[in-house]
Amino acid sequence: MKDYAAIDFETANNERSSVCSVGIVIVRNGEIVDTFYSLIHPEPNYYNYWCSQVHGLTREDTEEAPVFPKIWAQIEPLIEGLPLVAHNKPFDESCLKAVFRVYQMDYPDYEFYDTLCVSRRVLPHLENHQLHTVAAACGYQLENHHHALADAEACAWIAREIL
Repeated sequence: MKDYAAIDFETANNERSSVCSVGIVIVRNGEIVDTFYSLIHPEPNYYNYWCSQVHGLTREDTEEAPVFPKIWAQIEPLIEGLPLVAHNKPFDESCLKAVFRVYQMDYPDYEFYDTLCVSRRVLPHLENHQLHTVAAACGYQLENHHHALADAEACAWIAREIL
């Protein structure tokens, strides 16, 4: 696959609709041609301890951030016609569907690929298939893990290597 958009969400709490940041990496002809990152005002707007511990974001970080529909209006033209790729597709796809539902937006049934699932099949020897482990096996050093754009970049690299 040469053309795709790698996507990663972070959430504020255990509700999948509570996306608080998004990272997108656009790949065309196997090369990164664009990136997008934004904080998002989550819905519902509260942070649980565990999520904040993972990604470091708090309510103060996103209090003035735009709501999801405003952010998606910027993302939509970037990803038009591209399949989406995520590491652990069930999480990111369910976040996307949940936030579309919350804002009563029509979900366009995006084509989604999962680098986690594929990595388990093509790299069975790895000690685990977490994003940073698979990225390293594919020659990419993930820094700033759980920052949505950093994770999307790692996913884009993995997709280029194994999809």
